[in-house]
Amino acid sequence: MNPADLFAHEETPVVLAAGETLFHAGDAADCMFVVLEGSLNVMLGGKVVENSKRGAILGEMALVDSAPRGASVVAVDACKLAKVDQRRFQRLIQQNPFFATHVMKELVERIRQMNRLLAAG
Repeated sequence: MNPADLFAHEETPVVLAAGETLFHAGDAADCMFVVLEGSLNVMLGGKVVENSKRGAILGEMALVDSAPRGASVVAVDACKLAKVDQRRFQRLIQQNPFFATHVMKELVERIRQMNRLLAAG
C-alpha cells in the first residue's frame, strides 16, 4: 500500500518549493504529512538521515504523543503533501485499518535505521 494513493484527490495539499522547510526540530507537533509529489530530506543534527519520496510519511510521532519535532524536514525539490491531523488519522484508520499498520511499520523501520546509524558510528 502506498499512502499517497489514499490522498490522490487531496483538495488542499501543503505545497513547498525546493529549499523550503516543512518543520524544524523542536517545533510543536500536532500532525503528520504524506508525501504526494517531490522529495524531502529528513535532517538530524545537520545530517541527512532519510530522503523521503512519494508515499512517505513524515512527523507521524506527533499522532502518538505531543512532544516537539525530533528532526527537521526540508524540500529537495517542489513538493506536495497531505496534512493529517489527529481527527483525520482516526477517520483513516477506521476506514482503512491497514493504514495504521503501515504507520507502525514506518516507525519501526526508522528505529532500525537509527540503530544502524548509531552502530556505524
